Amino acid sequence: MVSHTLLVMSLILFLGLNTFLVAHNNGTLLNLTLDQSSGSGFQSKAEYLYGKVDMQIKLVPGNSAGTVTTFYLKSQGLTWDEIDFEFLGNVSGDPYILHTNVYTQGKGDREQQFYLWFDPTAEFHNYSILWNPSHIVFYVDGKPIREFKNLEAMGVAYPKSQPMRMYGSLWNADDWATRGGLVKTNWSEGPFVASFMNYNSENACVWSTDNGTTTTTPCSPGDSSSSSTSTSEWFSQRGMDSSSRKVLKWVQKKFMVYNYCKDKKRFWQGLPVECDAKKNNKNKNKNKNKT
Repeated sequence: MVSHTLLVMSLILFLGLNTFLVAHNNGTLLNLTLDQSSGSGFQSKAEYLYGKVDMQIKLVPGNSAGTVTTFYLKSQGLTWDEIDFEFLGNVSGDPYILHTNVYTQGKGDREQQFYLWFDPTAEFHNYSILWNPSHIVFYVDGKPIREFKNLEAMGVAYPKSQPMRMYGSLWNADDWATRGGLVKTNWSEGPFVASFMNYNSENACVWSTDNGTTTTTPCSPGDSSSSSTSTSEWFSQRGMDSSSRKVLKWVQKKFMVYNYCKDKKRFWQGLPVECDAKKNNKNKNKNKNKT
C-alpha cells in the first residue's frame, strides 16, 4: 500500500484554494472542502492505460444534500473515456447514493446506483477501480459491486486506447444531486469536508511521454514495468471467479437502487446492447446448435 506521504507526491491539487493537508497517523490526510466560493479537487500526476487504483475516503457528514464527492478515471478530449465513483449527498439521516458510470468515446448514460451497507461518513472505506482489457470492476471494501465487460465484438465501445488520470473532487451539484435537484445545498451547514488518504496506483500501467514521443508501458503478465507482483493477476483477469460473482449478485440484489439496464421507460426504443448481452449470447449459441 502506498504510504500517506506518497499520496501527495502522486497528486496535483486544483480547483480553488479549499484543499488542506494535515498530519494523520504519521502521514498525510487530504481534506477537500466546499463552500459558496469554491469546491476543490486533485488529479494524479501520471496517466494510466489500464490499472487497478484504490483510495480510502470518508464522506461529508451530516446534511450533505447537494454535494458530490468523486473518485474517478478520465481521459482528455471531446471523445473521452471515464470510469466514475460519485457519492451523492443527502439530508441528515438519509443514506448516501453511490452513483457509478462508464463513458466510452464521450458517451455515458450507463448509470448504476447503490446504497452502501455502512455509514461512509463515520470512518474511511476503500474504493477501487480495476480496468483491464477484458472488463472494468468497481469495488467497495474489496467487494465487487459492478462489472462492465468488454463487448466490442457486439459493437459496444470499450475504453482501451486513451490514457486516463485519476481525479478526486468535492463540488456543489444541487441542480441534480439530491432528489433530482429538489433539495438544495444548505450553505449554513458548511464548509463541507470530505477526506482522502492511501491512494494506491502501484497496480497501474503508466502512460509516458519521452522527448515528445508518447509511449505506453506495456502492462502484461510478467512485464518488468510494473513494480507489483500482482500485475499478472489483475491484468490477465478475464472475468470474476464464482465467489466474487456471488458477492456481486448479493450487493446488486440488496443495495442497487437504479440500473440503466432496467429502465425501459428511459430507453423506450430499446435497451443498450450490453444490457441484453447474456440473452444475445444464448440466442447465438442456440442458432449455432441448430446449424
